[in-house]
Amino acid sequence: MNNLPKVLPQDELPDDAGEPSAASAEPTIAQQIDALADPSFMTSLARGIAVLRAFSDSRKPQTIANISQKTGIPRAAVRRCLYTLQQLGYVDAELNNFSLRPKVLTLGYSYLSSTPLTVSSQPYLNNISRTLGESSSLAVLEDDEVLYVARAAASRVMSVALNTGSRLPAYCTSLGRCMLAHLPPAELDAYFARVKLRPMTARTVTSQARLRDILAGVREHGYAVIDEELELGLRSIAVPVRGASGAVLAALNVGAQAARVSIEQMEREFLPVLQRSAGELSVLLR
Repeated sequence: MNNLPKVLPQDELPDDAGEPSAASAEPTIAQQIDALADPSFMTSLARGIAVLRAFSDSRKPQTIANISQKTGIPRAAVRRCLYTLQQLGYVDAELNNFSLRPKVLTLGYSYLSSTPLTVSSQPYLNNISRTLGESSSLAVLEDDEVLYVARAAASRVMSVALNTGSRLPAYCTSLGRCMLAHLPPAELDAYFARVKLRPMTARTVTSQARLRDILAGVREHGYAVIDEELELGLRSIAVPVRGASGAVLAALNVGAQAARVSIEQMEREFLPVLQRSAGELSVLLR
C-alpha cells in the first residue's frame, strides 16, 4: 500500500460518530481501511495509525467520540487502540480526554535523522534564511499534501505556525506546485481526480484547467510563485530538488509577507539563492 489513509478535514467529517453522513461523497478513513482486501494487510495496525493521526493539528485533548467521528472507526475499536497506545507510552489519558506523549516523536525521528535529504538540507536552509532574512522550508509530496521535512524559521509569516511535520494543501502552495508540476501525466490526473480544489482565500486558483496551465508554466520556468492563495498577506517562491535520476524528490521555498516583498523582488533576489541551494543539494544527493 503506497498511502496510508489520512484524517479528513473538519468540513468533511461525518455527522454521526463512527457513521458517514448520507451527503458525504468521500469515504471515511474506516471505509478506506476496510476496502483494502489484501490478506496481508493488518487492519488493526492501520486503525492504530489512523487514531494517532487523528490528533494532528489539534491543540486540545481528544475524546473517543471525537476520534471516532474524525476517522469513522467504531468507538469500541478506537477505545482499544487508545488503550494499547497508552500502555506503550504514546498516549496519555485524563478521565476521557486523550493526548499524545513525547514518545510519539521517536516515530519520526528515525526518518529525520537518517534520510540524506533531510540531513543534508538543514545547512542550506539555514544559509538561505540568513542570506534573505526570511523563513525557508523543504517539503515532500505525501498523501496529496505538502509535508514539511526541514525548516529554518527567520520570522513567522503565517497565522498558523509551521514546523517539521506540518502539512498544507499542495495545489495552493509554491512547494506543492513545484512537485505537482513534475508528476507523470497519469499521476497528475489521479491527483486531480482525488483532490477537491477548495478556496483558501479569494485568490486561490480552484479551476483545474487554470491550475494545469500554471503547472505547465512551472515545468517550463523551473519555479513556482504563490501570491496570497494560501493565506492573505503571504507570498512564496519554490524550486524543485532533484535526485540522482533527475526526478524531483522535494521542493525548497522561501515565504515572505506580501507587504514587504514583491513578486518581482522574489524572482530577482530570492530565486537565484534558491536555485543555487537546490542545485548544490541535488549534487549531494547523487
